Amino acid sequence: MVGSRSSATESAARGRESAARNRVRLVCAQLLCGVGIASGVAVGGLIAEHVAGTMSAAGFAQTAVVVGAGVLAVPLARLADRRGRRWSLSLGFALAAVGAVLVLLAVAASQLWLLLLGMLLLGSGTATNLQSRYAATELVEPHHQARAMSIVLWATTVGSVAGPNLSGPGAQLGAAIGINPLSGPYLFSVVAFAGAAIVTLTLRMGPPSARAGRERPAVGSFTALRRAAHHPRALFGLVAIVTGQMMMTSVMVMTPVSMNHEGMSLELVGFVISVHVLGMYAASPLFGWLADRIGAGKVASIGTGLFVLAFLIGGFDALSMHSDVARVMVALGLLGLGWSASIIGGSTMLTQSVSTEIKVPLQGAVDSLMNFGAAALAALAGPILAFGGFFAVNVMAACILVPVAVLGIRARLRDRGGAAVATEDATATPDGPGAAH
Repeated sequence: MVGSRSSATESAARGRESAARNRVRLVCAQLLCGVGIASGVAVGGLIAEHVAGTMSAAGFAQTAVVVGAGVLAVPLARLADRRGRRWSLSLGFALAAVGAVLVLLAVAASQLWLLLLGMLLLGSGTATNLQSRYAATELVEPHHQARAMSIVLWATTVGSVAGPNLSGPGAQLGAAIGINPLSGPYLFSVVAFAGAAIVTLTLRMGPPSARAGRERPAVGSFTALRRAAHHPRALFGLVAIVTGQMMMTSVMVMTPVSMNHEGMSLELVGFVISVHVLGMYAASPLFGWLADRIGAGKVASIGTGLFVLAFLIGGFDALSMHSDVARVMVALGLLGLGWSASIIGGSTMLTQSVSTEIKVPLQGAVDSLMNFGAAALAALAGPILAFGGFFAVNVMAACILVPVAVLGIRARLRDRGGAAVATEDATATPDGPGAAH
């Protein structure tokens, strides 16, 4: 009996040690991923405008990125469910590295189709970055899931803030080696994504379905979405995630283009985007702690309020005679904070509200929806900026807040108990103490 207890204690200690090592690897990969994604985000729209020769094409670059993320989110989640996070994350980062290489070739050859193909594959980096937040929740107890998720997102801060500020050095490096200076930052993306792929190959995480002891065939994405749609709390989380990404992407991607046409320097554009990315990730531990303490639904609602402030300030600046850099920075910072609260609150609700059977396919489906939604809004953002200015872009994004508010109220009124989504014969994952009510 003593030997059995000793063996169980040693096994538990090894499990905790393995989980700690996996968390460190996820954090390192997210640092690199942040550099990979953010290095080119400040110049993506400018590159598309340069290659296509029209401002209306500026939104196509980010549109291609989010479409790629949407297309790849489901197969990457499927791979994670069957083979484990190690293979899905490493493959996702590797595809993003290939995409950055194609962007460099496209700019050199002035080929828009090749540029868009490269941007599609770069979307794999976004999809993989988002999948990492769910990987973190598989290493902890339910009542610590929001904080675990937020720490992995926070790890993206250093790389994401540094990334846009590599625009200037990247341009100088590009000029020094004889390529278009605008494409120089993507050199850093190649190295960063390749490094993240190597780091995640060292993960030791089995398939979530195997850890759950699931013997039934995998549930499809459509079935997972259909089941979640019948639960007010899960539906609120889903919509908070999807609309948060749509609003953030549509405004963020047009900000560098608007600033460029106001005569602001590339270095200043990079600094403003850094403030935005800082808002997206730096405060995530705070939102994670709040989600575990006061409820994920309340954190998602805080995100809605932050979005309102961002659009008001950004819209006011656009209506003024001259754009003020300070106002733009405040608006973009609040936009990032709103995204952070919506993603953490919504993702926690989604994770804690559904059964183990549908959890991973639902995560992939929601990530796919959020990127397709962002792609649609980003596609509209370019023409809207061209014809209505930056004020119209903020108004368009603000309209997306309506369904979030409605579903948030509905979830609080009809789902105060926070029951899990029912399945015919699957046991639902119990809600943690930080579940939203």
